[in-house]
Amino acid sequence: MSRVCELTGKGPMVGNNSSHANNKTKRRYLPNLNDVTLQSETLGRGVKLRITAAALRSVDHRGGLDAYLAKAKDVELSARALKVKKEIAKAQAAAA
Repeated sequence: MSRVCELTGKGPMVGNNSSHANNKTKRRYLPNLNDVTLQSETLGRGVKLRITAAALRSVDHRGGLDAYLAKAKDVELSARALKVKKEIAKAQAAAA
C-alpha cells in the first residue's frame, strides 16, 4: 500500500537529518495517514479512505465528503475516491 493521501495526493518528501556536528544524511518525511470511514449523505453509506490529517480537516471544513469531492480536482484523487465522486454525482443527478 503506497503512502499517498487518497484525497489530496500528498506523498512522502525527502530531506536531510542534521546531526549536532552538522553531518547530513538522507531521510523521508512521511505524510500523517489515517484509515477513516467518511459518511456520504447522498449515498447514505460510509466510504473507507486512507487520508492525511490535514485532508480530514479540509473535508470537515468544506461540509462533508460530498462537498469536498465536488470541488476536488480529478488528477489529485485516487481511483477509489474518483469512483466515489462519480457515484455521488450520478446519485445527485438522479435525485434532481
